[in-house]
Amino acid sequence: MAAASDDARPGTVHRYRAMRDFLQSMDDTLPGKFEITKEGIVHDLLSPNAPHELTVLRVRRILEAEMPDQILAHTGEPDVENEPEGIMRHPDVMVIAWTDLDTEASIDPRTVVAAVEVVSQSNPDNDWVGKMRDYPLIGIPVYAVFDPRTGTGAVLTDIHSTPDGPRYAARKDFVYGEDITIAEWTILTRNLPRYKN
Repeated sequence: MAAASDDARPGTVHRYRAMRDFLQSMDDTLPGKFEITKEGIVHDLLSPNAPHELTVLRVRRILEAEMPDQILAHTGEPDVENEPEGIMRHPDVMVIAWTDLDTEASIDPRTVVAAVEVVSQSNPDNDWVGKMRDYPLIGIPVYAVFDPRTGTGAVLTDIHSTPDGPRYAARKDFVYGEDITIAEWTILTRNLPRYKN
């Protein structure tokens, strides 16, 4: 868990801790995936389907084939957490150094090199809107989105300040079949599965 900074708003931290405690008390009793955003708790009720999981695994494998040994494309626990901002997210894939993953607490988002999300069929706004807002806010420098609904995606970079808080300044859209760059690594997007309507 990231420590609260001196400039964190006490009400925000208290509200966030209450939500986090609630989720921990419900651990393994409710189906689906839970995350905490600036707006509150996001619950993706449906478990990821085969095209979603296959995309996650293919992207992970492609990235790891390109990366040096000290970096990995991680798909497991723990969550990425920024308590002062009141955000706890769980990227489908996070590019991170092995040494930064060696923690018993949540992962500090400032150590994540890139976050990759595969858009959920049941809640696409979580990836296209919520995480596009939250990831620059907590300092994740690269955010890649793969959308099996449309066979398209985007890579967002270059965090800059705006009146609404930090946002990505650069966006490179792609269609499946194109080569794309995530952080320092170029990957092929051919043969990624699509959702069936």
